[in-house]
Amino acid sequence: MSNVRSLRARVSIAVLVIVALVGVFVVRLVDLQIVQAKDLNAASYSQRSDVVTTFGNRGSIVDANGVVLAGSVLRYTITASPRFAAPFSRTDATTRAKAEVSVAEAAAELATATGQPQADILLALTSDPTSDYAVVAKSIDVDSYNAVRALKIPYLYYVAEQARTYPNGSVAGNIVGFVGSDGQAQAGTELKENACLAGKNGIESAQTGEDGVRLPGSTVQTQSAVNGGDVVLTLNSDLQYFAQQTLAQRVQQVGGESGTVVVTEVKTGKVLVAAEYPTVDPNNVDGTAAKFRGSQIFTSTFEPGSTFKAFTAAVLVDAGAATPETHVLAPYRYVAPGGAVIRDAGFHADTKWTLTGVLMDSSNTGISMLSEAMPAQQRWDYMKKFGLGAGSEVNFPGEESGDLKDPNNLDNQTMYNTTFGQGLTVTAIQMASVYQTIANGGVRMPVRLIEGCRAADGTMTEVPAAEGQPVISQTAANATVNMLESVVTKGYASSSLQIPGYRVSAKTGTAEMSDGNGAYGSLYLTSLAGMAPSDDPQYVVSVTIAKPVTIRSALAAAPVFQKVLSQVLKTYRVQPSTVPDPELPTTY
Repeated sequence: MSNVRSLRARVSIAVLVIVALVGVFVVRLVDLQIVQAKDLNAASYSQRSDVVTTFGNRGSIVDANGVVLAGSVLRYTITASPRFAAPFSRTDATTRAKAEVSVAEAAAELATATGQPQADILLALTSDPTSDYAVVAKSIDVDSYNAVRALKIPYLYYVAEQARTYPNGSVAGNIVGFVGSDGQAQAGTELKENACLAGKNGIESAQTGEDGVRLPGSTVQTQSAVNGGDVVLTLNSDLQYFAQQTLAQRVQQVGGESGTVVVTEVKTGKVLVAAEYPTVDPNNVDGTAAKFRGSQIFTSTFEPGSTFKAFTAAVLVDAGAATPETHVLAPYRYVAPGGAVIRDAGFHADTKWTLTGVLMDSSNTGISMLSEAMPAQQRWDYMKKFGLGAGSEVNFPGEESGDLKDPNNLDNQTMYNTTFGQGLTVTAIQMASVYQTIANGGVRMPVRLIEGCRAADGTMTEVPAAEGQPVISQTAANATVNMLESVVTKGYASSSLQIPGYRVSAKTGTAEMSDGNGAYGSLYLTSLAGMAPSDDPQYVVSVTIAKPVTIRSALAAAPVFQKVLSQVLKTYRVQPSTVPDPELPTTY
């Protein structure tokens, strides 16, 4: 009986032990397959999966006609796993014969396909036989990539990456800007419009075998890539190229340091040309000095000199302080109330000029004396309305606003100097805007460089066209345009400015440049700004050349103005003038 009881006890204990063990296994199984299943699966997948970034293409930058100025292309980096670098068998596609390819032979084939030195490739494949990673070739193009893939070398891997390309080179290079080697925007439109241009990368993963090769059919896209949009500029790339070539040739001829050309459409404020010299080629940024890699048109300030007299004349007429025929007896040297001393560029006897004649002969003393009829604060208020002292609506990266000091804090000499464009600074885009306002009947249009952003799906988000702001009356603006025509018909540079069949209005300028120590030096900035046709202005052209050596007057800039304006009128098929000029008197 006791034996039976002992047997039953042992059986019961055994059953309990078995039940307990089964319970442990069940709990562990539930924990592994249910509780921790998700984490364990993820860990397991990560150990045998290959996760890669799929690129959202960066959008293009195009001109007003769709010409691509900046675009993206695919490049490939070829890597290898030296641990698996060994002879392999390759089957000839034609003969079906098999041949063994050694590591050295594979390196020779890769050298031919990529243009890399064979010795470098062989070193990468053999220097560390335990490594899983070695770079064979960086950033090769699609043709080289296809050539490498055709070799069917089993221990190679391929990483696609984006590269920025600028098919028109330096055409509008300073406006287009560039990206760095890491693909990040660094300057110009690339930087300003990065929110439109930048794509969003995606992620895809695939299971791999022990040798690191992806298993067919295992690729999973976990996040889709989104392409960036295209930025549409207002520029005309053909005109841009013409202006850049014309400017570069002239700056070199006169021994200048730099120059700019701005062309704007009078009725809209759109910038059609923003040419500079030197210019940067975004494909080779290091080929241009650092100070010329941005856009001088927006970021470089200067004293405008006599081209500013057009502004002074316009506001005098608008305020009722003068008319085109207002008289002034202007000496060569004028001592103004308060002690300011003003001189003209060349000696002359006291001359009986009208305001028109003052503009034609560019008299500093004449414009200073006539400006005494307007309070300084009123003149400053006009400057603000013309957009001076503030950045343009473009808001270009690094844009300067110019130096327009409070008139209440200026000395008497500087106050007079500002009437003829010294004692204040502007940018090239600001001066182009001043002339656009005068040409447009006194209505200032916001400066426009960008039409809008065209998304990858083709939808266009345009930059809203802001309304123009009246700055001076149409009567004053028209009178100023007519006065400026005398510069072209009778001024010292007239033979270099006239365009057969068209009435042209313009103003020359030669401003002393700072010596870097707070005083004027021996170098000049020559400039020319104007519009055509004078009877119905459609386009404004503004030119500057800094530090010319062989010609230091506005004659340095005059040929550029004439050639570019002629090309603009031809490009847009502007009808020749039909109304004769008013022949305003220049003396009395």
